[in-house]
Amino acid sequence: MTSISKKPITAIYAGTFDPITNGHTDLLRRACDLFDHVILAIASNSKKNPKFTLEQRIQLAETVYRNKFDNLSIKGFSTLLTDFAHQEGASVMVRGLRAVSDFEYEFQLASMNRSLRPEIESVFLMPEEKYAFISSSLVKEVASLGGDVSSFIDPIVLDALQNGMSD
Repeated sequence: MTSISKKPITAIYAGTFDPITNGHTDLLRRACDLFDHVILAIASNSKKNPKFTLEQRIQLAETVYRNKFDNLSIKGFSTLLTDFAHQEGASVMVRGLRAVSDFEYEFQLASMNRSLRPEIESVFLMPEEKYAFISSSLVKEVASLGGDVSSFIDPIVLDALQNGMSD
């Protein structure tokens, strides 16, 4: 009987991550458990008017995830995601589904990505139920109005939000 050697699988988990939430961390943990190497790909995406610069978001991710995942690397990008994934040798793109309302957009995105790079597969992961309602936009809005977001984000991210890292 011959053994089949399996090629290591690199996955990309991409987003703006402005800011990183506990929901992101939950999905990242799941991805790191499933794949040999995971790249947290932080999108420049100036159209979303991010609170933090790309460099600050990378720095926050590196600080939050330091020593948490052995198979994780963190990179910023400002190109088409499928091109970035191809450049990095990724064969999987991880996407999160928080609610049924996310499905239509994610389905369209996965279909477009498949059209652009058929060799890259989209995999959808759902966060734990306690994180299903958390979004970066909601965290930023609540924090900007003085609400307590400490249970939704890492203390390092909370400090950055409260002390105006981007100011």
